[in-house]
Amino acid sequence: MEHLQDILKNEHYRKIKFRVTRTQHLLIKAKINGISGDFILDTGASNSCVDFSGVSVFGLTAGHSKTKAAGAGATGMFTQLARNNRLQIGTWKNSDFHVVIFDLSHVNQALIEHKAKPVAGIIGADVLMAGKAIIDYYNHCLYLK
Repeated sequence: MEHLQDILKNEHYRKIKFRVTRTQHLLIKAKINGISGDFILDTGASNSCVDFSGVSVFGLTAGHSKTKAAGAGATGMFTQLARNNRLQIGTWKNSDFHVVIFDLSHVNQALIEHKAKPVAGIIGADVLMAGKAIIDYYNHCLYLK
């Protein structure tokens, strides 16, 4: 019987390693517009997002958004949207990546309180669905097609 990784390789999936933090978050390296950062891999987040401080770091052009963000203990937060960016996770790429921008200080503060490093943002279900994601929790691998 073939192993999962062999089957997925034959189906043109890209294998990306992640690590599990002391807070049990899945942490993954990603690049937005060629700039690397640490991101939480979050299947429960509908959209990928970065903190407002990431606008200049990742060279984002923030535009208007009617959406209010909610999650991780906060609701009704002001958001902006940056369209048409380049996202790279491992060797998987998306050249038409839209990212939500909002205040992630509550997330990073919680991480810091648990002696974990802050993150640049969150990779959410929008990317996971676009990449037809398969998560191998046991081997700490994300597969994107």
